[in-house]
Amino acid sequence: MTDLPHFQLNQAVPSPVPSPAVLAALATRRSAPAQALAAPGPSDSQLDAILQLGARTPDHGKLFPWRFVVLGPRSRAEIAEKLAVLAEARDKPAKDQAVLAKLTAAPVTVLVVSTPVPDAKPIWEQQLSAGAVCMNLEHAAGGFGFSSSWITDWYSYDPQATALFGLTEGETVAGFIHIGTLTEPALERPRPDMAAKVTRLP
Repeated sequence: MTDLPHFQLNQAVPSPVPSPAVLAALATRRSAPAQALAAPGPSDSQLDAILQLGARTPDHGKLFPWRFVVLGPRSRAEIAEKLAVLAEARDKPAKDQAVLAKLTAAPVTVLVVSTPVPDAKPIWEQQLSAGAVCMNLEHAAGGFGFSSSWITDWYSYDPQATALFGLTEGETVAGFIHIGTLTEPALERPRPDMAAKVTRLP
């Protein structure tokens, strides 16, 4: 895979070695405003690598309970037009139409669909695996120098809307991962007081 020059996927795992670059990336990551993501986005080969890295996620039972839908600008624009019609019948049509700008701005969007396997491992664990995929995709995109935004909006939960994205019964939206180049600085946000969030047991 040409866009992963320094290692081969599925190679033997080396002994742990501290990686200051990885730690720095985790310490400084930000969620980018979806509307501020512009070209350039990942190339086809870079996106293939991002998807493959995103799929390396915790997965109890090796069920792969998720799938990807890659949405380019044309498909998103067409769906957004149909979503705008659906928004007119909602309680806050102006607001619900305004958030569609998040869907259409970035060069590339990856829809992560949660596809839990019935009567296998707990559904909640399978949904968590799909969430882990979303975070992996963001880290992988960052590794290629892009910014990303993990978004869910009203159209992630409206059955008529999710049908436009090809979701079927039993499937849900884990997230829309918008990927591109940030046109403005990403702002820091409040972070938790870790002392209030961590319990240490002997």
